[in-house]
Amino acid sequence: MRVLIINGPNLNLLGKREPGIYGNASFDSYLPLLKAQYPDMEIDYFQSNIEGELIDKMQEAGFSVDAIILNAGAYTHTSVALHDCIRAITAPVIEVHISNVHQREEFRHHSMISAACKGVICGFGLDSYRLAMEAVRSGEQAKR
Repeated sequence: MRVLIINGPNLNLLGKREPGIYGNASFDSYLPLLKAQYPDMEIDYFQSNIEGELIDKMQEAGFSVDAIILNAGAYTHTSVALHDCIRAITAPVIEVHISNVHQREEFRHHSMISAACKGVICGFGLDSYRLAMEAVRSGEQAKR
């Protein structure tokens, strides 16, 4: 199975950005641990602060990977373009958030992309990505 993890704006600052909300670990330090937990799955990673680059990457990979795990960051709450892209590709997309967005500012309570995604996981720190991997794996097993 091939899974693409895509992180959006400011997630390149994990470990430095608001550690009280996002923790002290960078995604670069977490990714090898995640890959070690899923040696039978090919995990690719992409991060950009630019909305169009996120869309380009999803269009590039969205017809060949088995799933996309997307943390769109702040674009979650604003991007109709990401929503439309998710609807256009064939790979299922799981929306992920490190923090529980429903415990945060009111504007974070609404996602423009959730309706286009297969599911949403939020509030479990970096472990949200592992939970998304489990959802991908169980979805693949359900197909068999």
